[in-house]
Amino acid sequence: MLDAHYAFILLSDEKWWKRLCERNRNGNQIHAFVRRSRVGPLETEKLFFYVKRPVMQIRGVADFIERLSGNYKELWFSYGNATCLKTFDEYITFLRGRETVTFIRFKNFCELDNPIPMEVIKKILDVLRIPRNGKYINRETANQLMV
Repeated sequence: MLDAHYAFILLSDEKWWKRLCERNRNGNQIHAFVRRSRVGPLETEKLFFYVKRPVMQIRGVADFIERLSGNYKELWFSYGNATCLKTFDEYITFLRGRETVTFIRFKNFCELDNPIPMEVIKKILDVLRIPRNGKYINRETANQLMV
């Protein structure tokens, strides 16, 4: 793996962030983040979770396991229990008609004691906003964010 792909920043709505934290507090070890198309990291070591408006902070980190893309039904029945979605019907509503989805699997998820605010992210990454599809960052940049 290239050092340029050491970490990947995932965007999350506040609703899904809260559910992920709840799942984690309930003792779940492996989690899956659902994306509505074939997007997300292919190779990385760490995931950073950026919670969008109104929070606008990196609120958590985890160890990347794998990215799986494919048929929405097959992925749900194999890995749906690791997502923040509570039922198949909620999953279908979330997908808004898409049939190809991505599950980003991860472990060792933890909430940051000191979330990283957007002002710091802007300064370190030299961006005005985090791209909707996420963003790879190198090891040095990841370490700067975590200081």
